[in-house]
Amino acid sequence: MPTRTIPLRDHAFRPDPSGVLWWAERRWLLVADLHLEKATALAQRSRRLLPPYDSTATLARLGAAIDRLDPAAVVALGDSFHDSEGADRLAADDLATLIRLARGRDWIWVLGNHDPDLPASLPGDRTEELQVDGLVCRHAARPSASGEISGHYHPKAAVSGRAGRVTGRCFVADEHRLVLPAFGAYTGGLDVLDPAIRGLLGPLFHVWLIGRAGLHRFPGARLSPIALRYIDSVA
Repeated sequence: MPTRTIPLRDHAFRPDPSGVLWWAERRWLLVADLHLEKATALAQRSRRLLPPYDSTATLARLGAAIDRLDPAAVVALGDSFHDSEGADRLAADDLATLIRLARGRDWIWVLGNHDPDLPASLPGDRTEELQVDGLVCRHAARPSASGEISGHYHPKAAVSGRAGRVTGRCFVADEHRLVLPAFGAYTGGLDVLDPAIRGLLGPLFHVWLIGRAGLHRFPGARLSPIALRYIDSVA
């Protein structure tokens, strides 16, 4: 299997430098953890203010990937909104963008812990998990699962080499599971070596690190710990 694809249960998935996952066999685009309307949620619940443009920026990046790949279906793997009221706070222009992106294709919202229910005003279908071709798509990985695609953990990784140290969002996979990076503009990340992620993985896992020049595949043995295990910042 070429290193530019991730094998899972006799299927091949192509990680995209944008942070989406492409399943060419079905023409499916999978994306995780958009966390739309995170800025407005923070503004309501704390004194920490962020510019309220995260949804616009996230949908613009997602739209660019959709326009480029032209998927038959989009599968959003949970925490698409930062809370259950996030869709109601979505600006009219952002909602119009979302409706345009969903037009002419299937759109499936896998529900997450941040958005366990979504309003009927949003296009597409809702599900707790999606089973297809011997695989299961869900928000959060389960330790005993196999053939699983998920998000939730916002994986990041660091690698040190002659050119210095590179840290970034990443896809991570072993023979049983594949975890996508967070896609949202205001999402942080968790070190793949943190027990919450590392404990899910077998000894021969790999990461596909998103760098400025594209994707870089590394075995887990090459990774270095990130000083701050969880970094909640503008990514």
